[in-house]
Amino acid sequence: MGAGPGDPDLLTIKAARLIAQADVIVHDGLVSDDILALASPDAELISVAKQRSRHSMPQDAINALLVDLAREGRHVVRLKGGDPFIFGRGGEEVDACRAAGVPVEVVPGISAAIGSAAMAQLPLTHRDASSAVSFVAGQCKGLTDQDWSGLAGKGRTLVIYMGVATAADIADKLIADGVSPAIPVAVLENGTRADMRTLRTLLADLGDMVAREQIKSPALIVVGEVAAHALAQDVLADWTVKGETISEMRS
Repeated sequence: MGAGPGDPDLLTIKAARLIAQADVIVHDGLVSDDILALASPDAELISVAKQRSRHSMPQDAINALLVDLAREGRHVVRLKGGDPFIFGRGGEEVDACRAAGVPVEVVPGISAAIGSAAMAQLPLTHRDASSAVSFVAGQCKGLTDQDWSGLAGKGRTLVIYMGVATAADIADKLIADGVSPAIPVAVLENGTRADMRTLRTLLADLGDMVAREQIKSPALIVVGEVAAHALAQDVLADWTVKGETISEMRS
C-alpha cells in the first residue's frame, strides 16, 4: 500500500479504510506518525525503516515477515511512502507473497514525484517545455551502471529519487552525457510536508547547492526546463563554469 508523499490528506480513501482495519502494519520510515495514527489501537505496528547503507531489516527478511504474518491469519498492511511500485520494492514483496501462496492486493499511492511536484507547482510535463518525463534512482547499482542517455535535456524532464548523497556525481554524469550545465534544476525536500523546501539552481551548481543548503533526504531532484515554472527559492551561487558566467551560459 502506498501512503503517499507525506501529507496525510493525500492518502487515498481506500488506504485509510484498510489501515483502520489492519491487524498489523509493517511500515517504512517515511510513513508519518499522522498516518500511523489512523490504525486501530489494537493493531501491531512494525517498523522496517531503511536508511542509506543501514537497514533495520534486510529485504529478504521483510518478505519472510509478511508471509509469516499472513499465514497466522492476520490482516496485514505493508505501508510504504509514495507509491509501492515506484522504487518501493513492492514488486519484490508481491512476488514473495505469490510464491508462498499468500493472497495479496496492491493499493496505489500518490508518488513522491507527482505529489511533491504538484505542491511546488512544478509541472513535470508542459507543452512549452517537456513532452516526456523519466524516473531514475540515484543510488541503484551505482551511477556507472546506469544508462541515462537521452533522459534529460531539451523537451524532457528527469526526476531523480535518492540522489542527495550523489548529487555532485549526478551533475557530472549528466553534463558528460551532453546535458547543458545551465539547464534548470529543482530540489524538492520533504515534499508535501509542513517543512517542505523547493530550491532551484542550475545543473552545474547542483552538487555545491545540496551541500551549501544542507539538503537532507527525503528529497527529489528534477532536471529540466520545467523547473523554471516551479514556485521555488532561487539559490544559485555567484560562480563561473569554464570561464563563462551563468548569464553568458543561459544566453
